[in-house]
Amino acid sequence: MKKLEKVLYAAKTHTTGGRDGASRTDDGRLDVKLSPPGILGTGTNPEQLFAAGWSACFLSAIKIVAGKTKIALPTDSAIDAEVDLGTAGGDYFLQARLNVSLPGLNREVAQTLVDAAHQTCPYSKATRENIDVIINLV
Repeated sequence: MKKLEKVLYAAKTHTTGGRDGASRTDDGRLDVKLSPPGILGTGTNPEQLFAAGWSACFLSAIKIVAGKTKIALPTDSAIDAEVDLGTAGGDYFLQARLNVSLPGLNREVAQTLVDAAHQTCPYSKATRENIDVIINLV
C-alpha cells in the first residue's frame, strides 16, 4: 500500500445513528438523513453515497486522461453506478458496476480512456481486489 506524500484534501464527517441516522460534513456542504436500503425511508444510504462519489471521481479521472491525451470528451459523458450490498457466508459485502457512457466517441478510444481511468481513479484503487467490480462501456 502506498503512503500519501501530500494530502490534497481531507473529508471530515460526523455520523450518528448508523444506517438509520444522519451524517454531515464539518463544512456543512453535506447534511443528509440516512435510511437503511430496501425499506421505506426518507434518507439516502451509504451505498448510494459511495456510488455517487465513485462515479464522480471516475468521470473526473476520464477527463484527466482525455486531457492528457488531447481527446475531446462528449459533453454528455455520464456514468450510471450501481453498488450492491449483499451477503456471502453470513458476512456483508459490496459489489459494483460502473456503466460508462461516452456517446459519439470511437469505442476503442473510449475503452482506452476507461481502462486508464480505472488505473488512476482513487476509488478504483481503493476497491481493487477488495470487491467485485465490473466496468461497462455502454
